[in-house]
Amino acid sequence: MTVGAGITVADGSLNVLGNCVLTDVNDNIFLIPATGDALINGAFIGVRSDQIGSRRVFPVGKLEGLRFMCVFRFKMWWMTQRMGICGKDVPFETQFLIVEARDGSHFGGDTSVYAVFLPLLEGDFRAVLQGNSKNQLEICLESGDPAVDGFEGSHLVFVAAGSDPFNVVTNAMPDMLNWFGWCTWDAFYTDVTAEGVRQGLESLEKGGIPPKFVIIDDGWQSVDMDPTGVEVKADNSANFANRLTHIKENHKFQKNGKEGHREEDPAMGLRHIVAEIKDQHALKYNSLPKWYWGGVRPGVTEMEHYESKLSYPVSSPGVQSNEPCDCLNSITKNGLGLVNPEKVFNFYNELHSYLASAGIDGVKVDVQNILETLGAGHGGRVKLSRKYHQALEASISRNFPDNGIISCMSHNTDGLYSVKRTAVIRASDDFWPRDPASHTIHIASVAYNTVFLGEFMQPDWDMFHSLHPMAEYHGAARAVGGCAIYVSDKPGQHDFSLLRKLVLPDGSILRAKLPGRPTRDCLFSDPARDGKSLLKIWNLNEFNGVVGVFNCQGAGWCKVGKKNLIHDERPGTVTGIIRAKDVDYLPKLAGDAWTGDAVVYSHHAGEVVYLPKDTSLPITLKAREYEVFTVVPVEKFSNGAIFAPIGLIKMFNSGGAIKELIYESAKVASVVMKVRGCGIFGAYSSVRPKKITVDTKEMEFEYEEGSGLITLALRIPEQELYLWDMNIEL
Repeated sequence: MTVGAGITVADGSLNVLGNCVLTDVNDNIFLIPATGDALINGAFIGVRSDQIGSRRVFPVGKLEGLRFMCVFRFKMWWMTQRMGICGKDVPFETQFLIVEARDGSHFGGDTSVYAVFLPLLEGDFRAVLQGNSKNQLEICLESGDPAVDGFEGSHLVFVAAGSDPFNVVTNAMPDMLNWFGWCTWDAFYTDVTAEGVRQGLESLEKGGIPPKFVIIDDGWQSVDMDPTGVEVKADNSANFANRLTHIKENHKFQKNGKEGHREEDPAMGLRHIVAEIKDQHALKYNSLPKWYWGGVRPGVTEMEHYESKLSYPVSSPGVQSNEPCDCLNSITKNGLGLVNPEKVFNFYNELHSYLASAGIDGVKVDVQNILETLGAGHGGRVKLSRKYHQALEASISRNFPDNGIISCMSHNTDGLYSVKRTAVIRASDDFWPRDPASHTIHIASVAYNTVFLGEFMQPDWDMFHSLHPMAEYHGAARAVGGCAIYVSDKPGQHDFSLLRKLVLPDGSILRAKLPGRPTRDCLFSDPARDGKSLLKIWNLNEFNGVVGVFNCQGAGWCKVGKKNLIHDERPGTVTGIIRAKDVDYLPKLAGDAWTGDAVVYSHHAGEVVYLPKDTSLPITLKAREYEVFTVVPVEKFSNGAIFAPIGLIKMFNSGGAIKELIYESAKVASVVMKVRGCGIFGAYSSVRPKKITVDTKEMEFEYEEGSGLITLALRIPEQELYLWDMNIEL
């Protein structure tokens, strides 16, 4: 987040840049200015206290009359968003809070002020925020180990302020994000087999949409229950009582495998199916999930050297108050086989080296947050999490050179602030194909969680089904999300017309540059519950912006029901506006000479609209409807011509196809571009072009006098990731 100067506590108020954010600040609260170039204008909130204990709650001050957005853990594993105007609206387990300290006339200029509160890890303690009935913002401090009860208390929450709520993610991202993928989970759940993987890849390939990475989800590992274990199965067939019994694959992924028999020859194991599908389907990446609900089974001969012991989770009261969890209850009842923290690097390294030798390129690591419940006897939750994450990342670095890891079920700050290299994180709860309450809130949760997560990781939006009543809605969101795009279709159940809006014939995608986040005017409105707001998600391409607009009204997390519920069976039509400045960094991209005028292309409507500076375009959407807009700064030539390249207009993120752009006007007004992909290319021009060439070949094109839309057809290139040389003379 952008930080600002002037964070003070004076006369009982916490002020940022001259604006009061908290009143009646307790006398034991103090600030320490942050040091270092990156934090020069921030401050840390500390607490003076002689209390000791493994869990303590400290009131800070009252939050009243200011709009805020926070993200909190509504499940042990996942965060979602909440909006409000007072302290009592701040839920338990809040890990990020942004407050509108001053309203800049509805975001019309640079006078808005935002204050950000980030609860931190200090020593062996973890801080979170919560509110109480007196509208006080509280700091809840926990170690997770009754024996760890003393804390310093000087750096519990980082506070920052400024006028820009967004910043750019700088992590190096795995190349896998730039290709289309398929995940086996919703296609097969735990019944996945090697043959099922073959069928899924062949089915998509036959439709002209070849996956370039595959995630073989739960169902490949060697697992079993204890003889005295109590089975607890989810509706997707995952058994929370199962434990890992071997690091190698089960019989379903061994060549000629038979249940109860283990094939020791590595060439007959996982390697045979990985080599086959990479060779026959030109896969670039192959990933597997790891970890298991019940941990590593103690006493198994092949696993004894990891020294796992049964541990019984103890959940934080804050988590318990937000969600009763069947999974956690099962693990609490059956216990979890926790690998000795001193042996955990050996466990990860031996598992990963085996997978790498079989041709696997990375892993998806699930159930990470369970570590927070197991800190007793290990120095607390923070120390245990840090130990495990250091070992995990060291093993990933050694065995998967492309940083091949997706962090999953990992939305606690114990882990988030312990990782150093992990670049990709699942950004919300799962895609639940059979839960009608989940779809709109899924989109909203990812967008708002990304305001926090997108500062240090690339959020992953999860898979979806291409053949589903909400498929286009999910697909459009992922196109503006700047994320990997992958589906979990059953073989033969695909909507290829939808997939062609997301994926090019070579299996690549037009991925936007940033994590997709809500526009500024959406930050503090509630597009899931207030009945009047649309959700707008913005992103950037190389030379233009993209905005996805979604009607998400009707469902969300219920603090009474403790889960996502439909609260309005028939949410109404909602109207909003689109503006060029919804794309937050568009002026930086366009350059100082840009006048502010833009062309907006609507994907669904197929319309081109010229928007002069500071004007807006109305948009009306029914429940569960969406639209995607490509927003392009216009170029004005000396001969009077006005031009704006849109891109591949049949794809959701049209503008992602334009990879190089040069405007020339010295001798003749012309536009020189490099364009990736195939299909209908579109651009706006105030005049009919004199000539268009692609790779020096003159092209036929159509020009609509009324709208200024130019269209021409680009054929499928023979080379992967090929860039067409396009020249338009005006």
